[in-house]
Amino acid sequence: MNGDCETMRKMRESKACLACFISFPTFNSKATQKPERKQRGDTELEHKKGFVSPLTEKVELRENIKQRKKCGNMEYETNKWIWDGMYNHPHVFGGLMLTAALLGLSTSYFGGITVPQLPYLWPDSGIFHKKKCEKKRIRVYMDGCFDLMHYGHANALRQAKALGDELVVGVVSDEEIIANKGPPVLSMEERLVLVSGLKWVDEVIPKAPYEITEQFMSRLFNEHKIDYIIHGDDPCLLPDGTDAYALAKKAGRYKQIKRTEGVSSTDIVGRILSSLRDTNGGEDQNKTSLHKTPESQPKSAHLSQFLPTSRRIVQFSNGKGPGPNARVVYIDGAFDLFHAGHVEILKNARQLGDFLLVGIHNDETVSEHRGHHPIMHLHERSLSVLGCRYVDEVIIGAPWEVTMDMVTTFNISLVVHGTVSEYNSLFTGESDPYSVPKSMGIFKLLESPKNITTTSVSQRIIANHDAYMKRNAKKAESEKKYYAQKTYISGD
Repeated sequence: MNGDCETMRKMRESKACLACFISFPTFNSKATQKPERKQRGDTELEHKKGFVSPLTEKVELRENIKQRKKCGNMEYETNKWIWDGMYNHPHVFGGLMLTAALLGLSTSYFGGITVPQLPYLWPDSGIFHKKKCEKKRIRVYMDGCFDLMHYGHANALRQAKALGDELVVGVVSDEEIIANKGPPVLSMEERLVLVSGLKWVDEVIPKAPYEITEQFMSRLFNEHKIDYIIHGDDPCLLPDGTDAYALAKKAGRYKQIKRTEGVSSTDIVGRILSSLRDTNGGEDQNKTSLHKTPESQPKSAHLSQFLPTSRRIVQFSNGKGPGPNARVVYIDGAFDLFHAGHVEILKNARQLGDFLLVGIHNDETVSEHRGHHPIMHLHERSLSVLGCRYVDEVIIGAPWEVTMDMVTTFNISLVVHGTVSEYNSLFTGESDPYSVPKSMGIFKLLESPKNITTTSVSQRIIANHDAYMKRNAKKAESEKKYYAQKTYISGD
């Protein structure tokens, strides 16, 4: 009898081990007990002899389950792979359970032979690896020349990113731009810096073709795993008049976004050509000054068709302030005709702290200290800066001088200024706008990574006056046609 009790005790231990991991009924003791055990009904006697009746066993199992539920979800998560195994491999799981039961019985007759707890070995077997049902990330593609990067480009890429999870941007090569539109103002390297610097861009493909060919579309779908190709509602025509995105539309993998009103590269080139004249040493053939004074400049030279709204600013904003112990870095300027030099100096400034605050001077302040109106007005310049991934917040219409009140209000830890600036030459004989942060020991002159200014970019257009006049005349016709046929498009 003692041997039989010992056998049954080991059987119960084997069943208890399995019951810890599964919640369906364990092996019924009636199937394993000896015939003479069936006639014993005295519960007290059963406990004395080491035998537990099926009813008692069920009660104990329920109590065990209740106790395990109180322990939270930790054990459930740990052993969740078992449920996946039961569901996905019922035959394999059933076989393993039968094997475990047989092993549990056999050990009672082979004392000294121990069987390791099988459930702990199952995860390493690779049979019940959890199937991941993660949602597929949608990758969208948008291309462009991105010449003279402006807030319209940034807004287009913002809308494109909203149509997927990851945005891949193709930057058209210089050769393709020349063949289809005319000479670009910015080099490929400068345009790559501008596009990569936008907060909505995840990946960049340099030297992308102007036309979405079958070969390039196959590369997008297979190599870059692109789901949709995006473009604005304005037509993009090849020299022969055909649609550059015809194949993408035919494949059913094309999506359209709303074009940003009031701005285009053609418009910006037009502003530059109307306000700055081709010169020889700063003067044109009629000895007209390159930089006219604000009073003598025609007002049309710096008018913009942009209609700023609070919603647009919110769309570009990060919507977050600095933390209580954040190191706030401040840099200010005009940031007119946003270029690669601006992106690089902002990147370097951001690396000096936890939060980058950018002050953008208003049109009157820029006019006063440069002698001519900015090409882009205050709200346009603000959006261009806000679109940069290194910028956390902007002050729209920042004062010329950095005051003690500004430092206190915004909890500024460091004020920086670049070595390349169109303001530097004006410091002589004027009050230093950084005298307060210098006196506080929180000013730093930051080496500008690129020797680019708004004026130097403008000069490229002036130097190729005829080519850009011809380019703009051609583009102006298509722009006029677009606005004549323009219809309302919801979204953006």
